[in-house]
Amino acid sequence: MNRNAQWFLDTNILLYAGSKAPADQVNRQIARQLLSQPGIAFSAQVMQEFYDVAVRKQRLAITSEEVIAILTALRAFPILPIDYELVLQAIDLKTRFQISYWDAAIVAAAQQLGCHTLYSEDLNHGQDYGGVKVINPFI
Repeated sequence: MNRNAQWFLDTNILLYAGSKAPADQVNRQIARQLLSQPGIAFSAQVMQEFYDVAVRKQRLAITSEEVIAILTALRAFPILPIDYELVLQAIDLKTRFQISYWDAAIVAAAQQLGCHTLYSEDLNHGQDYGGVKVINPFI
């Protein structure tokens, strides 16, 4: 697996990219632009969260077939699995930065993949989390 990606994309990027909700139109364009750049990576957690939210939130109007097509397309990118080391690293980051475990697991995955930037709207914009800077592309 290529562990030298530059940009890690959080779940909300995939959700906006697939959303058909009129209120998400601007964010959809931003998310799709991020998905078109080289050097992006994801984690198994992002895939799981995307599936769960996309099939549950009707306002997004993403069909099951579209969800599966998006998940299938992710095979082209580095996807970090969840393993023992990732869990322990996430626990350490949770304690160190006082963030949720799930956000810490995203940061840990970005670190393990060698990403210097994490695109997300769920963490503090501009903050560096152990060598991974968070950028909220929607602000």
